[in-house]
Amino acid sequence: MNLRTPLRLALAAVAVTSLRPIAAQEIVATASKPQAVYAAGETARWEIELRGPGAEGVADVRYVLKQNGLKVLREGALTLTAGKAALEAKLDEPGTLLVELKAKLPAREISALAGAAFSPSRIAPSLPRPADFDAFWKAKLADLARVPANPVLEPVDIGRSGIEYYKLRMDNIRGSHIYGQLARPKRPGNFPALLIVQWAGVYPLQRDWIQWRAESGWLVLDIQAHDLPIDQPQAFYDEQSRGPLAGYPAIGNDDRESSYFLRMYLSCYRAAEYLTQRPDWDGKVLVVTGGSQGGLQTIVTAALHPKITAGAADVPAGCDLNGPDAGRAAGWPMWYWATEGKDAAKVRAASRYYDVVNFAPRVKCPIVVGLGLVDVTCPAPGVFAMTNALKGPKEVVVMPTTGHGGDHGAYSKRCEAWFADLVKGLPAPVAR
Repeated sequence: MNLRTPLRLALAAVAVTSLRPIAAQEIVATASKPQAVYAAGETARWEIELRGPGAEGVADVRYVLKQNGLKVLREGALTLTAGKAALEAKLDEPGTLLVELKAKLPAREISALAGAAFSPSRIAPSLPRPADFDAFWKAKLADLARVPANPVLEPVDIGRSGIEYYKLRMDNIRGSHIYGQLARPKRPGNFPALLIVQWAGVYPLQRDWIQWRAESGWLVLDIQAHDLPIDQPQAFYDEQSRGPLAGYPAIGNDDRESSYFLRMYLSCYRAAEYLTQRPDWDGKVLVVTGGSQGGLQTIVTAALHPKITAGAADVPAGCDLNGPDAGRAAGWPMWYWATEGKDAAKVRAASRYYDVVNFAPRVKCPIVVGLGLVDVTCPAPGVFAMTNALKGPKEVVVMPTTGHGGDHGAYSKRCEAWFADLVKGLPAPVAR
């Protein structure tokens, strides 16, 4: 190691610090309970503070209070005293509150969100499971079984001496394909398996998403969500996103037989099945993980494939898709509203067969889930409804100030604690 490196890094840090702009104005909302979780009927309280240069000249902060992210309960303005104000609210039934905050500054308007959950363990699905839900998916798995997987592995030298890396292609239903990347430690033996499923969008897969997992002892497979090769130039994926895959979540969403997600869900099952058939799998540990759309696929895979032993899903999408029927905000992919040019009733009926909340009762293995109370893409009420339906051991990491993006450190810390034990063949360290 070059002993001058720490000095160079220190000088660089000083230089960067000296060039940083003055902190911008922001609205900070702090709940009276660290996790912002209350009992139904209990009063939640937030301290609202306007910070940053010029904040002292702002008289008030406007707010809108929404039940379950959808129904406006009240709105108004909070008068600031020394840049601070307080807001109180409660729910007398299980659910969540979302607070939208805005402050008008001389040059611009700034905004923030706050949230709270009330008896969230009692939030139920908006609609019952379809009576033929299990029969439908049994038939789809039978359709898949009639298509040989025909896996094709292509070894690639990626310059990492400790691992082997491959590109993988398999066949799927209706002439489609599954593309992915696989890596494993470069030594004899059998390894615990990890399946990674991807978040929304159209993009290539990056090698560094899996190579460090392989270096830590996993047989790891990362699959593309679409019927696309994994390593084309970015322009290729941009063209697909603007063309045939534009608005892909809504493709075929008015019929359970034609939904774009049918192929995607079966891809996950086949990928898990492939790992179990490899001679270098240890035959014991099979974990699935992903975030957002990948969180959706994580729960679906754990529900469909009986050999999944644990799952980790961050801000999972697809939960309680008919939430507006129960006065809740709809989660991504927002099929409830994605009805232009279609029969809305058919869209909402078909969505019930893809709703993660209806897969959850089939999940018996341990699952860790990250949930943001101010997530407006995958709203908290639907995610709570899903986690409440899980039948196996579960750990729900509530992140009170986290939206769909931002700091997910609390979930990541618990997820990595799980992986550290699971890769050793230990039980999932479910925190109660």
